[in-house]
Amino acid sequence: MDIKLELPQDDLPLMANTSHILVKHYVLDLDVDFKSQIIEGTLVLFFQPGNRYRKKSSSTEETCRSESNEACKFRMPEPCHVPVPNTRTFSSKMRYNDFAICGKGEEKTSGKDGNHDNRGQASGISSSKYCCDTGIHGSEDFLLVLDCCDLSVLKVEEVDVAAVPGIEKFTRSPKLRVVSELRNQIVHELVTLPADRWREQLDYYACCSQAPGCGELLFDIDSWSLQIRKTGAQTATDFPHAIRIWYRTKPQGRSVTWTSDQSGRPCVYTMGSPINNRALFPCQEPPVAMSTWQATVRAAASFVVLMSGENSAKPTQLREGSLSWHYYVTMPMPASTFTIAVGSWTEMKPETCSSNDLAAEISFSTSEADFRYAGICGHVEYPCRFQDTSATTQEVIPHRVFAPVCLKGACQQTLLQLLSPCLSAAHSVLGTHPFPRLDVLIVPANFPSLGMASPHIVFLSQSTLTGGSHLCGIRLCHEIAHAWFGLAIGARDWTEEWLSEGFATHLEDVFWAKAQKLAPHEAQEQQELRACLRWRRLQDELQNSPEEMQVLRPNKEKTGHMSDSGSSVIKHGLNSEKVFMQVHYLKGYFLLRFLAGRLGDNTYFSFLRKFVHTCHGQLILSQDFLQMLLENIPEEKRLDLSVESISRDWLESSGLPQPLQTDLQAGAECRLVRQVDAEVAKWNQLNRRPRKRKRRGTEEVFEKMRRAENPRQCNQPACVLEFVTCKALCKKLLKYTKE
Repeated sequence: MDIKLELPQDDLPLMANTSHILVKHYVLDLDVDFKSQIIEGTLVLFFQPGNRYRKKSSSTEETCRSESNEACKFRMPEPCHVPVPNTRTFSSKMRYNDFAICGKGEEKTSGKDGNHDNRGQASGISSSKYCCDTGIHGSEDFLLVLDCCDLSVLKVEEVDVAAVPGIEKFTRSPKLRVVSELRNQIVHELVTLPADRWREQLDYYACCSQAPGCGELLFDIDSWSLQIRKTGAQTATDFPHAIRIWYRTKPQGRSVTWTSDQSGRPCVYTMGSPINNRALFPCQEPPVAMSTWQATVRAAASFVVLMSGENSAKPTQLREGSLSWHYYVTMPMPASTFTIAVGSWTEMKPETCSSNDLAAEISFSTSEADFRYAGICGHVEYPCRFQDTSATTQEVIPHRVFAPVCLKGACQQTLLQLLSPCLSAAHSVLGTHPFPRLDVLIVPANFPSLGMASPHIVFLSQSTLTGGSHLCGIRLCHEIAHAWFGLAIGARDWTEEWLSEGFATHLEDVFWAKAQKLAPHEAQEQQELRACLRWRRLQDELQNSPEEMQVLRPNKEKTGHMSDSGSSVIKHGLNSEKVFMQVHYLKGYFLLRFLAGRLGDNTYFSFLRKFVHTCHGQLILSQDFLQMLLENIPEEKRLDLSVESISRDWLESSGLPQPLQTDLQAGAECRLVRQVDAEVAKWNQLNRRPRKRKRRGTEEVFEKMRRAENPRQCNQPACVLEFVTCKALCKKLLKYTKE
């Protein structure tokens, strides 16, 4: 079946029917092959039916109707090699429990083209017509829709979780005669275990993922989705709650990049593609599909596997020349935040290990015995660090740095020295670190941005290692801020990027000032200068971008709305220009700067800390933040602010907000701004001097400019020189180059 969508070319569809059924946990078992540039293996999904069962609407009918008005057709996988399960797979001695009887799979026949489908009479229905409904009604089969792109799906089957030894503890009614109901009851009990049994839950997820299959499922795949159904399962409740998908990625898949690192060695990593992870594994992409995961990844022994995971994985040797790495996550998050990087990375360690770093490593320990509740959170239940009294006081979480060995010197000189101060600064502003550890990876040169944050891991560009500590520190603080805004607190509608990038941009200045231990007046001057720089960049971007892409809340009152099935569309999600735009960063930053200025820093950051404690582990909209902000500030400081006025002036209009035009005039009086103006005037004056035809050697000119760019030699703050370099030195360099 090909679900037809009439969308603008640059919009990204989220196809998963999350209103009907939700993935609660993923178990990935993968092999990474650099020779073929393919990741291959199995994915086991554990489901829980959703709460929104609606009748079919006209829009649903149109979605499922093909252009030729034919009934939707399903196919079975074409003949292919299915990977052999690893050594952890159930042995032949394992047998079903007395109460579990595995149903036989449907008979298969092969068509002339070699493809398999269910044309046998055992199915009891027509061999050529299947309904494509995704809802809950009538006598039609329920359809599971997953977001999927650039993948080869080989086989889909139901997992017989009832075959796992000891699993009977999860059955409330062992006398159930319908085996499918028994299996679904087991999965329901497993996914709803209390948070203090998280380790037991992970163990049973692993065992269930290795259980034998008990019948292949019909599936089809199109440009944006994978559709799966089971004959006779008419509702999400009847649909198997545990399924296994055998699949492989494609070398040209857009979720991962196969490349070489700075040392020329092969590597592969997720680089923040606009289509997220749907070309890495079939998943539910909408942010509301919050799930946990665990993954086992095998690669050649020369490679290191890094991943979004709460544990610092240690490799296990399977056979000579092959290692296995296992990671897990117990905090439910959108599947789009899953990250993996496989390469010949080397862990960079400081030349001398300080006692503080050692204490941070020793103090971290996670077990059921250490888990204590310090209050009630608003999110779904999971082992939350905000409820762990030892985690709330941990200023610096355990951290590691990985990079190609050729960058060892640069990492030791800058990055390793900055991590602890930046993490401590972030804790002093926002409190508890949402994640228990952090890996930082210097990614290959083809990485398209300066950094990217994911749970437990941050990617940094090699460009941040040059030019001293300023660029690296600022970017590191930005990515650390995403642990709170973007990951622990996410946007319920992806079009509201400012809820992630605006907050991170605003907080990076605050974190960096504290990491530098600047005096209050020095921090203020530095932040005002950076505000002037950002204001100029924002002006330039607004003058050279389409108005419709300058709006922070493009869906306006429809923000957060989904179809009856849960599918939605990300406006401009595939627009190539959007990758290079910073409107959401800059306008979001200025909105938060405006609010902090109106309320006062003390009031604003006190509220922000409360907001983090209240909303972590949840998805929000702009209105949620603004409403809570205005409800928690004194009436005399609220003045004329309202959710409606802020939305109108800042979020739902293009161009430069009116409050910003007047607010930046005060920044011109900043001492550092005046210093920059004087520096620019000096260079302009120097450039206008009459020159003789004979010029000094180019090397001498470059040396003079290099000395002027060194803060220690010219006694200028690094942020001042950043401005000067952009406005004057580059012009002078260009002129000398031409001559």
